[in-house]
Order: sequence, then C-alpha cells, then structure tokens
Amino acid sequence: MSDTRRGKLFLALLAGLMVLVPAGAQQIDLNPQSQSPTSSSDPRARAKIHTELGALYFQGGNMAVALEELNIALDSDSSYAPAYSVRGLVRAHLRELGGAEDDFQRALRLAPEDPEINNNYGWFLCQNGKERQSIAYFLNAIKNPLYATPDRAYANAGRCALKAGDMEGAETYLQQAIRLSGDGAIPARIELASLNYRRGTLEEAHRLINQVLQAMEPASPDALWLALRIERKLGNRQAESGFAAQLRSRYPASREYQEFLKGNFE
Repeated sequence: MSDTRRGKLFLALLAGLMVLVPAGAQQIDLNPQSQSPTSSSDPRARAKIHTELGALYFQGGNMAVALEELNIALDSDSSYAPAYSVRGLVRAHLRELGGAEDDFQRALRLAPEDPEINNNYGWFLCQNGKERQSIAYFLNAIKNPLYATPDRAYANAGRCALKAGDMEGAETYLQQAIRLSGDGAIPARIELASLNYRRGTLEEAHRLINQVLQAMEPASPDALWLALRIERKLGNRQAESGFAAQLRSRYPASREYQEFLKGNFE
C-alpha cells in the first residue's frame, strides 16, 4: 500500500473514532526512547496508563510504539478491554484485519456495553465493507447514558447508513448528530448535504454546505468538491469556477481534484 493511501486510510479511520486519551495528554512525553511509566503496583492501573500511551502514539502515527505500549498493557492485565479495542484500531490501520477483528471481539466480550468500544468496532466494520452490520454497534454506543459523545456515534451511523444506501436512516442519524452537537457537527453537515445532493434537493444541500464552509477554515477537499458539484447542478458557473480554483490551489493531488480533471461530477 502506498504511503499516500495509507495516510488517507489513517485519517478516515481517525475521523470516526473515539480513542482513549487521558486528560492532560499533551504533557506526556512521546519520545520512544523515554521510559514508559511502570511504577504502579496495580496491574489495572498499569494497563490503563499503557493503553492511554498506546492511543497517543496511534494518534501521532507511530504504530510500532503504539503496539509496544498496548502489548505491555495487556501483559499487565489481560482482561483490560480498552487495550484490546485500541490495539484493534492500530491493527486495522496496518491492514491486519483478522487481528483487528479478534481484538475487537475480545474487547466486546469483556465489556459488551462500553460505548467507545462499540463505536470503534462499528467504524471498523463500516470501513471494511460491512456498513449495515456497523449500525447496531453505533446504536449500542448511543444508548449508554454515560457516553460523552453520542453525536459522534450518530454521525458515524449516518455516514455508514448512507454508504449502505439507506437514505432515510442516514438522514435521521445525521439530524440527531447535528441536534446534539450544534455548530460542531461539520462532518454530519457535509454528509447531510451530500445526501440532499443525491436526492436532488439542491437548495437544502446548498444551505448545508454553506454552513460548513463558513465554519471550516480552510475548507476540506471533500467539502469543496461537494460545493462545486452543487453549484454546477444549480447552474452557478462563477461559484463553480471559484471552488475549482480552490481545489486546484490547495489540493492539487487530492482524489477530489483528480475527479474534477476527469469530469467525474457524479
């Protein structure tokens, strides 16, 4: 797999995840040469610390050290479910899909109602061709009253329902994500704008994508590409040209700009 494709996969994976990161994580030394904290005599406490470090290395793109930390966590406490979940994310990024599946299944056996584990496994399924199966895990995360970010799981359910062709379900989930997170629901608004574009309700798609562009600086390539296609369908050639110029200047190597060059507007 090329570095570019691997990087895009990593960003796509992170977009839908709730990775375990401790409060004050910015103060933790992420130098791989540094000694990991091992002073605690409590196996569960050691597992938690090393899982949090593994999650931070994962977010930083250092997969080898992330795996080391997660293996230390599981050596400390083999029943600590979050360690399996985060290791599943790392293995998914490395395209070790069988190992990732095993880790997620182990995590769910240990903590079947954990909302973060359910959300992460749902996203793993959605990214690997099992969009319809993924929805149940997002809904399981949402129903936990202690889940701090149900809007994220709703947004994920909406994106995956849309991939599965369930527009009615996708709209319901995305609206819920927007209702819960308000102005912060940029990914959900992009997906809802895309849904309306596909339906042909262009004025609503136009309204939603404009909200995204006003809140996002700089605009992402997928938002610009969608805005360009909406303006094209509406016949607004000047606006279409403006978005094409932004794609060309900001993201000339992006998939979206390559589609533009090919004329693949649908």
